Amino acid sequence: MAINREKRPLSFYFLAAFFALFVLFLYGPMLTIFILSFQGPRGGLTFPMNGFSVHWFGNLFEQQAVGDFGGSFLRSLKLGLIVMVVTVVVSFMAGLAFRRRFYGDSIVFYLAIASLIVPSILISLGIGLLFNIVQIQPNWFTSALGAHLTWTFPFGLLIMFAVFNRFDRSYEEAARDLGASPWQTIQYVVLPMVAPSLIGVAMFSFTLSYDEFARTLMTAGALNTLPLEIYGMTTNVTTPVLYALGTVTTGFSFVVIAVALGTLVILRRRGAK
Repeated sequence: MAINREKRPLSFYFLAAFFALFVLFLYGPMLTIFILSFQGPRGGLTFPMNGFSVHWFGNLFEQQAVGDFGGSFLRSLKLGLIVMVVTVVVSFMAGLAFRRRFYGDSIVFYLAIASLIVPSILISLGIGLLFNIVQIQPNWFTSALGAHLTWTFPFGLLIMFAVFNRFDRSYEEAARDLGASPWQTIQYVVLPMVAPSLIGVAMFSFTLSYDEFARTLMTAGALNTLPLEIYGMTTNVTTPVLYALGTVTTGFSFVVIAVALGTLVILRRRGAK
C-alpha cells in the first residue's frame, strides 16, 4: 500500500539551504583554524598540511618574538570576570527597581540602552578621548571596563526586565505573610527563582567582554587584551602559533558555555526536588 507523503513547500528547501550556508560561514573558518593549528614544525599558515603535531601549542608557552599571550589572556579573563559581576549585580538591582514606576523611568531606561545603537568604535573613541582630556591614562581596568559595561549592561537589563515581567509576586507576598523581611524575601525567594536567568546574564556578559574588540581598541591603554593582541599578531606572526592560540581561546569559550549550562542543569534539578 502506497504511503501518501505531503510534498514539502519550496520555502522549506530555501530555509534548509540558508541554514546550511549559515553553519558553513559560522563554523567553516573555525574548523580551518583548528586543522591548521596542528601543522607540523615546518608548517605554514595555509594548506596543504606539512605534517601533524601539537608543536605550535607548546610554542604558545615559550618566549615569543612578538605577542604577549599569557598577559593578554589574563587581562581579558580578569576584565571579563569584573564585567560579569558588575553586570549581574546592577542588572538584578535595576530589574527590581523598575518593577515600580517612578518619575523619569522611561528616560532612564532609554538612556541605559542607547549605547546599543551607537557604533562601538565611537564609544571607544569617545571614552579614550575623555580620559586623555582629563589627563588620566586609559587602562583595561578603568576606561576599558566602562566601555565594556556600555555593551553588556543593556543586554543584562533587557533580560532581567523580561524575567521580572513574568515573575509572580504572590510568592513574595506569601513570604512576607510568613514574617520574612524584605531582604529575606529577596535572598530566599526571589534570588533562587531568577538564578538561572542571572547565570545566563553572567555567561552573556562574560563572553561579550572576553571577545570585545572595537570598544577596547581606544580604551585599553598600553596593555592589550586578547582580541587586540590577536589582531596585532596577524600582521607580525607568520607561523601557525596564531592558529593554535585561536584554537585554545575558542576551546576556552566553549568551556565557559559548558560550565554555565551545567550550572543551569544542576539548579533545575535541585528546584525540581
